[in-house]
Amino acid sequence: MSWKTAFRSFYYDGAPEPDDPDLAKQHTALLVIDVQNTYLERPDRASLTAEEQQRYDAWTPFHDRMRHIVLPRTQDLLAIFRKNEIECLFARIACHTKDGRDRSLSQKMPGWNNLLLPKDEQASQIVPELAPVGDEIVVTKTTDSALTGSNLRLILTNLGIKTVVCCGIFTDQCVSSTVRSLADESFNVVVVEDCCAAGSDDLHRKELEIINMIYCHVMSSAELKQLMGLG
Repeated sequence: MSWKTAFRSFYYDGAPEPDDPDLAKQHTALLVIDVQNTYLERPDRASLTAEEQQRYDAWTPFHDRMRHIVLPRTQDLLAIFRKNEIECLFARIACHTKDGRDRSLSQKMPGWNNLLLPKDEQASQIVPELAPVGDEIVVTKTTDSALTGSNLRLILTNLGIKTVVCCGIFTDQCVSSTVRSLADESFNVVVVEDCCAAGSDDLHRKELEIINMIYCHVMSSAELKQLMGLG
């Protein structure tokens, strides 16, 4: 099964196969979303209570996917895009104030999403494995969508970008919000499914089905490289 028939939702059952996206190198950019230290750091399991260990174990598949699939394949894409002089950009969640008063309402809601990430602290930085190089652009956002919460829209327009290739976390949250915003602004969007992760594989796959064919094209990194003629 190819990207043209995979990750189809109820709405697109039986729909014609899509045309290949416009992936001309001069009009395409790679956007890595929210792969930050805070999401990959883990405490010593032995130091946790029984209840905390249960939550720790529930997150283990996510961390395994990040370490063994998402990070190495995103590293590979970054290296290939850089070699071919294709724009690489990064978005991260962070606040400009120490107490986070500039965050959007969704970033202040109680629960898991309520993270306080001042922009200069270690937790808010992009993980070393995917660190930007040279003058690669990093936008800081206080919302889930990188387009809504920063000046990314203006940057992409100034760069002459028409197609945005999205990677990162979490598939069902900030990646999805960014993809939808990009589509609403008439950017072509590709989501690289093996360079993204959600809290669970089920959430990851379901969200890809929801956004595929209407807001973006979902494909693997191997399929993307083949379409772009990148080795």
